Amino acid sequence: MELKVWVEGVVRVVCGLSLDTSCQDVVIALAQAIGQTGRYVLILRFQGTERQLIADDCPLQCLAQLGQLAADVQFILRRTGPSISDGPNVPTRVHLRAMLGHF
Repeated sequence: MELKVWVEGVVRVVCGLSLDTSCQDVVIALAQAIGQTGRYVLILRFQGTERQLIADDCPLQCLAQLGQLAADVQFILRRTGPSISDGPNVPTRVHLRAMLGHF
């Protein structure tokens, strides 16, 4: 399965997800794909409200619970600050499927 996530104003599609794929998995994969370190959260926007998802939340399960209303959901990757280890090193890009495992 796939999940569309807005990242810095651009829609990115994360492929290879299962119902058990966590927000943490999605956030790590996207941060690696854009080549930026830092602290990120996944936001669920629905009917004008935003909710910050926690690391263990599963985005596809959230969509499944909403049923037909899921079409109105938007996921957003939001950078909340630098990582503790931010420094001069640039992270290595990793293929999304490798980051997500064998989903």
